[in-house]
Formats: sequence, C-alpha cells, structure tokens
Amino acid sequence: MKLYGLIGYPLSHSFSKKFFDEKFIKEKILDCEFVNFSIENISLLPTILSKKNLRGLAVTIPYKRDILSYLNQSSSDVQSMKACNCVKVADGKLTGYNTDIIGFEKSFTPHLQPHHKKALILGTGGASSAVAFVLQKLNISYRFVSRTKTENRLLYTELDEQLINEYTIIINTSPLGTYPNVNEFPNLPYQYLSNQHYLFDLVYNPTETKFLYLGKQQNAIIQNGYAMLVFQAEENWKIWNS
Repeated sequence: MKLYGLIGYPLSHSFSKKFFDEKFIKEKILDCEFVNFSIENISLLPTILSKKNLRGLAVTIPYKRDILSYLNQSSSDVQSMKACNCVKVADGKLTGYNTDIIGFEKSFTPHLQPHHKKALILGTGGASSAVAFVLQKLNISYRFVSRTKTENRLLYTELDEQLINEYTIIINTSPLGTYPNVNEFPNLPYQYLSNQHYLFDLVYNPTETKFLYLGKQQNAIIQNGYAMLVFQAEENWKIWNS
C-alpha cells in the first residue's frame, strides 16, 4: 500500500484527505492511502519519514518554510521563493516542489479585469510566496500587509481609503477565518471596497469566509481557495507518481 499524506498543524480544517479518498474511490485506485499527519512541531517529521511505503507529502500551514531544511533537493521555484508545499519521496530522498503556484494562478486569473493592476497580500507565511511569485509573473505590483512593520510591509492600521482605492486586488494568505474560527477576519476598512475590487481568500473552509462576505457586501468580486486546492492537489499527484 503506497502511502501519501499531509503535514501541518492543526488539520481540522483540511479537505485534502477527503479529496484524495474520493479520488481513489472514483478512479479505482486500490493500492494507495492518504493520511493526515497533524504534528505540533516539524521536529516530529522524521517519524513520518521512517514509514517505508511513504511516497509523497503535501505541506500546509505552518511548515511550508520549515520543511526546507529536510529536503535533499528542490525545484528552482522552491529555491527562489523559499517555500515548499509538495514533497516527493523516492529512494530515501526528499525533493521539494511548489504546486501552490499552479493552483493559485489557475484559480486566480479567470476573474482578473483590466483595471486590476495592484494587489495587497495579507500575511507573510509560506503561501504568500507563491502568490507573490504569480503576481510578479502577471506584472501585477503588490505590497505585503502584516501585523509587524518592516521596510517592505504595510501595517493593517495603515490601510486607508486611498490605499484601498489604489490596490483593487486583496489576497488573504493568512489562516484568519479558517474553520472553526469562522468569525475571524483581516482588519481592513471594508467600507472603502467597491465593485472594482477583487478579493481572493486562500482559505476554503468555510466556503465563504467573513473576509469574502464583507467584500461581497460591497459588490466586490470574491473567490475562495477551493479551486486552488484542487489544482494543486492534482499537480501533487502527478509529481508523486512521475
């Protein structure tokens, strides 16, 4: 039985196991199993890696950067963005990839409009690197927004009417609003949003986060992260079995 899994913490919100369990049934894949490995610390990873039938791992919050030190080799994308969400295990070696790039680009671009030229990226974790990578490829300028002030980051408290009007794409890469904490949402001046805005949330559980709901109330375009999950999961499967 070939073993695949997801590492992260916590994993109560994750749809990955359900996705792969259903995929195995639908496609009559009988020799594979997908397991959620909820580990409180990345130092527990070697226990999972010791499983002889392990073929691949998906990586989620908060380990997309921490996993790097365990890799034997990695794709050029992973090397440039310092974030990995897909690990292929073969011959005792770990190779890292970033399929968030493909997942985000495929799910993000269909709703883009000509006036969508500037983006705010909420959060600075591993997923934000893939988002920034895609925006750069699409020639969309961006700024990171964080609770910690640095030279290249805006604070949430700095977001005023002028900035919201200027940056018509807002992408949440933070876990805020993820089940079961469905009443949490990024601290934005939502009253300045309009039908010119496009709000993308990498969170997919719940289907409509408070962030997206508040955007919809202002007639903004909204998109959750479910399609991104599906695209990157299918890409993971290709990599694991290539």
